[in-house]
Amino acid sequence: MVKMVNYPFVNQSYRPTRNDLICLFRVAPDGMGLMEAINNVALESSTGTWTPVSSNKKYVNKLGAKAFAISGDWVKIAYPQELFEEGSVSNILSSVAGNVFGMKCVKGLRLEDVKIPAKLLKSFPGPRYGIEGYRKILRVKDRPLVGTIVKPKLGLRTKDHAKVAYDAWVGGCDLVKDDENLASQKFNPFEKRAAKTLEMCDKAAEESGERKGYLVNVTAEAMLMLERADLVKELGGKFVMHDVITAGFSSLESLRQNCKLGIHSHRAMHGAFTENPKHGLSMMCVADFARMAGSDSLHIGTGIGKMRGGKREVREIAQEIEAMKVGKTSHRLEQNWQGLKPTFAVCSGGIYPGHVPYLMRNFGEDIIIQAGGGVHGHPEGTAKGARAMRQAVDAVVAGESLEHYGRTHRELMDAMGHWGKVRF
Repeated sequence: MVKMVNYPFVNQSYRPTRNDLICLFRVAPDGMGLMEAINNVALESSTGTWTPVSSNKKYVNKLGAKAFAISGDWVKIAYPQELFEEGSVSNILSSVAGNVFGMKCVKGLRLEDVKIPAKLLKSFPGPRYGIEGYRKILRVKDRPLVGTIVKPKLGLRTKDHAKVAYDAWVGGCDLVKDDENLASQKFNPFEKRAAKTLEMCDKAAEESGERKGYLVNVTAEAMLMLERADLVKELGGKFVMHDVITAGFSSLESLRQNCKLGIHSHRAMHGAFTENPKHGLSMMCVADFARMAGSDSLHIGTGIGKMRGGKREVREIAQEIEAMKVGKTSHRLEQNWQGLKPTFAVCSGGIYPGHVPYLMRNFGEDIIIQAGGGVHGHPEGTAKGARAMRQAVDAVVAGESLEHYGRTHRELMDAMGHWGKVRF
């Protein structure tokens, strides 16, 4: 006689309600059947534990997660929104992406996407400015924003750092940012860097007749981070930068609540848990939570260049953070963003002027094209490199090929000659 096994956290006849948070997982069991592994994931991420406990109450059982849709190793699990504290990304992640990734019952577990119910979503602030706000601050309407990162990323003294930023702004960049690991080292302390670089930002804006923005990295212990953001505001800055993964989503929430500036989120360290297709969580999930917590702009990859991330993945992340409603696919959940402002998608990582047509064709005009080496590595220096990037954007907006536009724009032609023609 075959013994029937009961898996109380698996219910394939369950139909999610509008008050359920839904996670899309991929589950690879280890030492047990798929159903048992799925049950363990659902119980551990909600109200269960490894053995029955005498302290349980019947009313608690109503809050248990339910694995309701199973197709191969793809699993949808529904969680009542009552399980989560409102306005707290860290609480959601501690539940649905907490102990489950370390359990022996799975040799691979991947959180691919998450759907947030309306009431819970409305407890989050979302971006203060987003796409429209950035464009209003910088007075740029109908083209991608052009940005760069000060290079070398570490080691420059403050005066030289500010000079590199100035050259990029006068050359045509709208935005210049610190790199992710520049904090307040002795060779370039934060207070001195913020003051001097913002001074150069104002100088470049006056000389160019365009508005400019400096994304200064304020990442630090929470109170110090807020002090740094206050200083940026006092100095006339309009933006700050924040390492959302290494500092944490609670840190981002504190910055969003207490800082009135635009928040640029760098995703440093995301690859530690997003790049294994069989384990961890996807960049899509990072993007969801960043938008909820208040990122005004966020790195998403390029689909080309030096960083991982294919074209489809990057395009879908861009849609996730910039659209007001997102439709479901076989590997993505639908999401109505309930009016939360869009987050500006940032394409960055090993790109140069020759990549611009590809980026604009695949991701549209609502992107920030951010090149580091692709600006500063220009054979004629930073200012000419920035001019070449801006010329590449102008060429695509005008409907011209880079080769044709480059005939009358030497900086762009020099960049094409230096890095070669991009083929894709």
